[in-house]
Amino acid sequence: MSLDLTLIWALLIATAVFLYVVMDGFDLGVGILFPAVRGKADRDVMVNTVAPVWDGNETWLILGGGGLFAVFPLAYATILPALYMPLILMLLALVFRGVAFEMRFRAASPGSQRAWDRSFSWGSYVATFCQGICLGALVQGIRVEGRAYAGGWWDWLTPFSVLTGAALVAGYGLLGACWLIWKTEGELQLRAYRIARRLGLVTLIAIVVVSAAMPILSEAFRARWLSWPNLALAAPVPALVALLAWRFFVALDRRAEVTPFLCALGLFLMSYIGLGISLWPMIVPPAISIWDAATHPSSQAFLLAGAVVLVPMVLAYTGYVYWLFRGKVAAGAPGYH
Repeated sequence: MSLDLTLIWALLIATAVFLYVVMDGFDLGVGILFPAVRGKADRDVMVNTVAPVWDGNETWLILGGGGLFAVFPLAYATILPALYMPLILMLLALVFRGVAFEMRFRAASPGSQRAWDRSFSWGSYVATFCQGICLGALVQGIRVEGRAYAGGWWDWLTPFSVLTGAALVAGYGLLGACWLIWKTEGELQLRAYRIARRLGLVTLIAIVVVSAAMPILSEAFRARWLSWPNLALAAPVPALVALLAWRFFVALDRRAEVTPFLCALGLFLMSYIGLGISLWPMIVPPAISIWDAATHPSSQAFLLAGAVVLVPMVLAYTGYVYWLFRGKVAAGAPGYH
């Protein structure tokens, strides 16, 4: 009973984190692309494409963090002290970005408009980079003695975590460009096609570099990916990445509108699955597994009863909002502002 509940909760939290990454990823990506688009009208369109959904996308971050606290308290108590600095910076950047999102439409002068635009963009960059830093720090391992964090204040800052931070900035920028291809038209859409091609190449290079670095970090990663028969079992992941990359660039050449976004989501999914293959069943690598970190089975069952009600409601609301605001967003059309 305990094993099944722990697995269910691990999959549920992993799903919530993935949904946050891909859904908040593209609206953070829109902010990342602000420096590449100068005109106020185009920037207004960019913001209006995400205005109805951006705050709802962050619901999944709350679900993932709250679920970690409630169901895997040992992991929560270990990960937070290890990542206090990047997590605090990420949350501050998200708050600052949200304020800029609201205020840029209420700017009283061109100068204040530019200042809020920069705030929106830099908030997106900092939040994304810090998320990548947290990912890299978690993957490279957290020092634990007994059941407590035993590392230093700056353990999270390494060349590998900086690499994953930069890779995530490129990846979110790619999602943002593909989202704009889907939701805009005219010159802004053509610019998004060009940006998506460049960022698609950068993202693929980042996937290859990070994937090549991970076996160097850990013998466990090498055994998981490079030993037989694990090599045969894991081989579909890089094969699917290559297939999705080919389909992505073909879709750009054919000026497809939805397919590039779906392929970009597929690249994130394959990367996420590859990460899961590397880390499973550790929730705090290299020492704490999901079963070590889980709370009592009765608590898991009680919380799952609430999740069974809450998660479908969030999914239904999210789906309704995306359906309600489907279609293109054009310059001068009624929008958030």
